Amino acid sequence: MVSLHYALLVALLVCILAWQARTLTFGGAVAAFLIGVLVLAGTGLGGGAALGVFFLSSSLVSRLTEARQAAWVDAKGNQRDAWQVGANGGVAAVGGLLGFANLPLGLWIVTCSLAAAAADTWATSLGVLARRDPRHVLRWSRVPQGTSGGVSLLGTLGGVAGAMAVAAAPLGAGVPIREFALAATIGTLGMLADSVLGATVQGRFRCPTCQVASERRQHRCGTRTEQTGGIRWIGNDGVNAIATALAGLAGWAWWAWWA
Repeated sequence: MVSLHYALLVALLVCILAWQARTLTFGGAVAAFLIGVLVLAGTGLGGGAALGVFFLSSSLVSRLTEARQAAWVDAKGNQRDAWQVGANGGVAAVGGLLGFANLPLGLWIVTCSLAAAAADTWATSLGVLARRDPRHVLRWSRVPQGTSGGVSLLGTLGGVAGAMAVAAAPLGAGVPIREFALAATIGTLGMLADSVLGATVQGRFRCPTCQVASERRQHRCGTRTEQTGGIRWIGNDGVNAIATALAGLAGWAWWAWWA
């Protein structure tokens, strides 16, 4: 672990810089500060490394493909608000709390949940660069870019790379190499779970004027969107929260039964 004062200072500086760089909204910066303090204070440098790699790498790949993403789907954008931060890092915060009582378990939960969050972010960001339309994760038919539950080879490989990047971050803190491989696997499975949830329970909407998919009740053109499937009140943030929770539970189950 690290001291609470150190955790407070580091989290505050990082969140201020992220807010000024317009990577986070003000609400997102506050949420990230709370999560960062818990992760750092509860799981030390190992958890801080996993959180840092997730945040920096995900912000970078999102910014690199931001214009391409905007052309395909009416999402929130890449300046993350409090809901997005909580959806991706809420389980990691729980891991931080667990770390005060059991450091290895807390670090494990942090790593698995953030590996899943990174995998989904990388897959979404890099998948838009694919030259062909993605396939529906369940029906395996071609679907338009931006369709919830659409997967591509490029996006999937990018997701695996994201999971591996986060899983590798705590190795410098003495985490065994076998746990790196398992955390990367759990992160990848969390990404796939996110795609399945997106294809089934996530509310799906379409602008009747522009005929494009949207994650908003009102499209950016000003037209009210029409629901085309899923549960209306479950958005992308809800799906991300469920997927990271599943990854965290998978990590906990492995720890409880086999660690």
